[in-house]
Amino acid sequence: MSIKQWFQTACLGLCGMVGNAAGAEAPAPFGPTPTEQQVKWLRMEWYAFVHFGLNTYTNKEWGYGDESPGMFNPGDFDAEAIVTTFKKAGMQGMIYTAKHHDGFCTWPTKSTTHNITLSPWKNGKGDVVKEFATACQRHNFPFGTYLSPWDRNCAEYGRAGYLDVYYKQIEELLTNYGPIFEIWFDGAMGGDGFYGGARENRNIGKADNYYNYTQVVKNIRKLQPDCIIWGAAERGDVTWAGSEKGFAKDYPLWNIRGQKWLSWEADTPINRRGWFWHPGQGSAVKTPQHLMEVYLASVGRGANLILNVAPNRDGRLDPADVASLQAFGDMRTKLLATDYALKATVTASESRGEKFNGSQLTDGDIESYWCPKDGTTTPTAEIKLAAPATFDVVRLREQIRLGQRVSSFKVEAWVDGAWKTIVEPGKPGERETRFDGIRGGKGHTIGNQVLRWLPAPVTTDRVRLSITSAKACPCISEFSLLRMPSAETTAPVEPVSDPTVLSSKGWKFSGFASNLAPLAFDGNKDTMWQHAKTPSHFVVDMTKEHRLTGFSYLPRQDGKTQGMTTRYRVELSSDCKNWKTVAEGEFGNLRANPVEQHVSFPPQKARYVRFFSTAALDGSGSSVAELKLHH
Repeated sequence: MSIKQWFQTACLGLCGMVGNAAGAEAPAPFGPTPTEQQVKWLRMEWYAFVHFGLNTYTNKEWGYGDESPGMFNPGDFDAEAIVTTFKKAGMQGMIYTAKHHDGFCTWPTKSTTHNITLSPWKNGKGDVVKEFATACQRHNFPFGTYLSPWDRNCAEYGRAGYLDVYYKQIEELLTNYGPIFEIWFDGAMGGDGFYGGARENRNIGKADNYYNYTQVVKNIRKLQPDCIIWGAAERGDVTWAGSEKGFAKDYPLWNIRGQKWLSWEADTPINRRGWFWHPGQGSAVKTPQHLMEVYLASVGRGANLILNVAPNRDGRLDPADVASLQAFGDMRTKLLATDYALKATVTASESRGEKFNGSQLTDGDIESYWCPKDGTTTPTAEIKLAAPATFDVVRLREQIRLGQRVSSFKVEAWVDGAWKTIVEPGKPGERETRFDGIRGGKGHTIGNQVLRWLPAPVTTDRVRLSITSAKACPCISEFSLLRMPSAETTAPVEPVSDPTVLSSKGWKFSGFASNLAPLAFDGNKDTMWQHAKTPSHFVVDMTKEHRLTGFSYLPRQDGKTQGMTTRYRVELSSDCKNWKTVAEGEFGNLRANPVEQHVSFPPQKARYVRFFSTAALDGSGSSVAELKLHH
């Protein structure tokens, strides 16, 4: 069955449920409403991101565009193994980065020669996109693709001629690889690059004007009308939730942009090293418990979560990543396995008829819903459980086909002979950001769903839901009471050691702002070396020779971006007179993902290290929060 047939079948069946259940008594839709494709997409909840390309072999996050396709040569790539790993973890699909900013296409495109046919893998006959798409189709696992609008390799980038190249790439991906459930356009839009040998900086101005996203969306709708479009200057179906740490940046979360329903997606890599695989990353994998917090701060706020798990240079997933992914998947399955409110007796303060009474809250049918009469925006419903239960997570869903309506809600439990508030109602102007409110969060918007993790477990057989503010009569399809699994129930993740980090005790410093240079080695991410100019540098005297193999750089962590070092050079010396450059390049994606960056170089002995900040974000100034030297 094609994706189009799949969505059409879902549309007819599910719309029939809403219509037949509601009949003439159903409330009219309120405000913007989602398409059936958006509804189906929101029900997926979470799926995989897969970054795999030339950056995997260069240890970069953003390739410059001059990397040789000959570097791409995975010795043991197995799309089937990767897809089955995702499916076993409970993920609902995957999106593959067919082309990143370096412009390297991992399929045999006719739009550019900078593609997989020039790699030694399978003698130039390979096609990573095809292997992933085929494996996904075999396992009935939705497949999507990422196609970077920015292309640091193409000589035509920044000119009109690039649009022919880019539109051709979209056409190939949506024509030759079967159903695509989502296509993803990154927000990066120009800067310095190879550009066919020009090696210059190219800026395109407003992305919507240059790429002509109105036309891009038309092209996609024509080729695959049921494909969800991420980004495209918010002309598509889904937009970024505002953080590459995996949380929906703002809660309350409204799926409304003017007269349009626009859903949200949060994204994050499972590994703190970045989106692509990097050597020695096993120790940086996010724990299952951290991933659960990410899930609650994304899916639990009404968005979807796309979790990146990147293959290594052999084309296999890192064992530490897989262990954490599987443990989190098991944890999520256990969380959702038992709903203590299922089939509970419900007494509502008001309903608009038998088909919309309180029993719809706990019947296990996501399409049925409780709804009061028009004009009633603050109804209540008391839920009587069959027996006392202990829970610590409350989940609510709206019937979003009729629009998003609820602004705030409250949940109470009958404890020791009195009603005790366990989820306080949100107040106008309040917002949750980052991971704030993951435990003990307030009740604001609901939308597709909201999960509130209570500060402590509650044991009771009576719970009361109160809608405290709504834009129209609320339509609540589900009310669930769940129990968070303990950390001990998840599988252990074996750490992988980082390269040994040298102690900075006794070191001496010189160069610009040398009095602040020790702050880059003090182990405190909240302090930093900084200087008012760029380029700038400082010199480290380790007092004796060490065998060095690389370094790591952590950008400032105070929420500001000015002075974040984006381009660097590292030189080594034994006498502080004769210097040798051992590493030079770019720290990419710092604005959206300011994580620790790791750089390796051939082992060599030195006493002195000179670190240059040659370019930085947002005007003049240079900074380093932490610099670690590896041996």
